[in-house]
Amino acid sequence: MTIRVLLADDQTLIRAGFRVLIDSAPDLEVVGEATNGAEAVRLARSTRADVVLMDIRMPEMDGLEATRLITADDDLAGVRVLILTTFEVDENVLRALRAGASGFLSKGVEPADLLEAIRVVARGDALLSPKATQSLIARFLTQPEPGPVPSPARLEGLTDREREVLALVATGLSNDDIAEQLYLSPLTAKTHVNRAMTKLGARDRAQLVVIAYQTGLVRPGDLPQPQ
Repeated sequence: MTIRVLLADDQTLIRAGFRVLIDSAPDLEVVGEATNGAEAVRLARSTRADVVLMDIRMPEMDGLEATRLITADDDLAGVRVLILTTFEVDENVLRALRAGASGFLSKGVEPADLLEAIRVVARGDALLSPKATQSLIARFLTQPEPGPVPSPARLEGLTDREREVLALVATGLSNDDIAEQLYLSPLTAKTHVNRAMTKLGARDRAQLVVIAYQTGLVRPGDLPQPQ
C-alpha cells in the first residue's frame, strides 16, 4: 500500500527536494504541498494524507498550531505528523509532541533516513532518536506547563504489565526489544503497547513517552546515557 505524504514548508526549494526524493520511493507518494499551517490543515483533510512532514516556523499559522488542529480532529485520526526542524532539540519540538506529533527529524537528515522515518511514523511508531529524546526529557518534560498536567492517577487503569511495558516504551525500546527484555513474544509486547495506548487515549508511541514522564512513571535519571 502506498503511503500518502503531505509536505508543509514555506520554502519552495525544500519542498521540491523532498518531493523528488519521496516520489522516487515505490511505496511513497507526495499528495500535496502546503506553504503554511492553515493550508496544511486544509490539505490534510482533502488529500487524506497518511503522514504530514511539518515545518515548525511558517507564516500565518505555524506548524505547532497546525499539528494541534490535525491531531485534535477525529476525522483525521489516521494522519501522523512528523516535525521537521533545523535544531534537533528545541522547546517547540516538545510542544509539537505534546500537541500530538509522532516524532521529529532534523532537516539535515540523510535521504534514506527520511524515507524510513516516514514509513516508521505511518505504521504508528514514534520517531524519537534516543539522544534527542533524552535531551528533551531532561530539559522540558519535567518542567511545568500551562494547563493541567497528567497525574499518576491517569495510569490507574493499566495493569502491572502494561505499566512495565509503558516504562520501557518511554526509554525508546522497540516492541522486539521489550519482548526480549520481558521474555514475551513480539506480538504480545505489541498487544500490551496497543492496550496502553487505548486506555490512555494516546495516538501513538510518542504520546506514550510524554505521558510516562509527565505522570512520573519514568524519570530522566532512569534513562541510559546516550552514547
